[in-house]
Amino acid sequence: MIKLATARLRQLRIVSLAATGLLLTSVAVATPSSAQEAAPAAAPQAAADIPGVDEIRSSPNLRQIANIPKQAPFDTTAALNSDMAFQGRYAFAGNYNGFVVYDISRPSAPKITAQVSCPGSQNDISVYGDLLFVSTDSSRSDDSCASVAQPASVKESWEGIKVFDISDKANPRYIKSVETACGSHTHTLVPGKDRKNVYLYVSSYSPRAEFPDCQPPHDSISIIKVPVKKPTQAAVISTPNLFPDGGFPGSETGSATTGCHDITAYPSKDIAAGACMGDGILLDIKNREAPRVITQVRDTVNFAFWHSATFNNAGTKVVFTDELGGGGAATCNETVGPKRGADAIYDITGRGDARTLAFRSYYKIPRTNAETENCVAHNGSLIPVLGRDIMVQAWYQGGISVWDFTDSRHPKEIAYWERGPLSATQAITGGAWSTYYYNGNIYSNDIQKGLDVLELNDWRTWTANLTRFQELNVQTQPGYLSW
Repeated sequence: MIKLATARLRQLRIVSLAATGLLLTSVAVATPSSAQEAAPAAAPQAAADIPGVDEIRSSPNLRQIANIPKQAPFDTTAALNSDMAFQGRYAFAGNYNGFVVYDISRPSAPKITAQVSCPGSQNDISVYGDLLFVSTDSSRSDDSCASVAQPASVKESWEGIKVFDISDKANPRYIKSVETACGSHTHTLVPGKDRKNVYLYVSSYSPRAEFPDCQPPHDSISIIKVPVKKPTQAAVISTPNLFPDGGFPGSETGSATTGCHDITAYPSKDIAAGACMGDGILLDIKNREAPRVITQVRDTVNFAFWHSATFNNAGTKVVFTDELGGGGAATCNETVGPKRGADAIYDITGRGDARTLAFRSYYKIPRTNAETENCVAHNGSLIPVLGRDIMVQAWYQGGISVWDFTDSRHPKEIAYWERGPLSATQAITGGAWSTYYYNGNIYSNDIQKGLDVLELNDWRTWTANLTRFQELNVQTQPGYLSW
């Protein structure tokens, strides 16, 4: 939800008109520096240029302004940091052992407000008003926060969604659980049109015949309906089959579709994009309780695992990511190349039910990583820049990349920030899991290093400072005022 007062809207129009002239003038007279114009994303850097262990490198226009290391008991190597959500002056960060609430009212000096222990990977997270939702996709002995791991072959095992009351940010209260088929790897929050209910589109995958609650073929998602004023009545209301004719059967290079990994909704435009292992789909979500597939696309040459999606603000493009290697492999190197483990940009063409996804190009960070660094395209968000399509994205130990895809056929990086490998001798899972822009700064949940806050100072993105969100779940994509 965007909170822009009438006076602010008038100011925005005036500033936007002035900006047009200013930007045209600056382009005409300024000699681009490395902070203004990134080098062409042609040849990746040589292996000899890879940073040393924990060494920080960045472009001049992107700098770190704060870091909060993981705190006990979330400070072990196995306690991976995961997804993030935002509300007002708070950031909510998932961890395989629970979640953390940060006060980010001063981005350069964030503070921990609360830390909730509740194991159940991945603890994908979203917020809506006084409610917080987390995903559990590891089979547990029960639905409590004191549960222990238990095989999914045991009927009594539990996986699904947990609901917390966060009206008191310092003391979140666990109030409800909802079990879902195959658990909840990720979920997408979709507000009801009457605002009386909120829906969760639950994505899960990898069914097996020996799992009583996760039977193949599992070509569906689960939809949970949550009455906002009576959240303890939350329940699964449907499990729509998105692939009635079957999804991608799999190949030597690509995953078979047995569910979806992630769905990004654009509620104001009644559309969603699903990244579903072997398939990318565009959905009509006008009827929140009955989403339907408009079109389906595959990349059997370069995509191994359709992981996530991001719309541009106009809703005319989708960036899909390929999580080659499942996030645990070193794929940012010359051997893998620039088209695998990358982003793929698709234009949405046509109208209504005739809409299709037309491939335009790939984007991958133009830096070579060490063989001990897990690196692949991962979670990012659109930066609310006027008149351009720019996003910031996490690449695990590949760091953080800010890139422009206004020209769908010629994307280019405009800023980056990275740490060197966690180790020069052994592979350790780490790096930026989720990196999102929120109200003037970039926030990154690093798997091992904790919360990073970064400041982007670039003439191409300064108009993003004119937009403020009161609440942000990146997979529930908000629109913003543009040209």
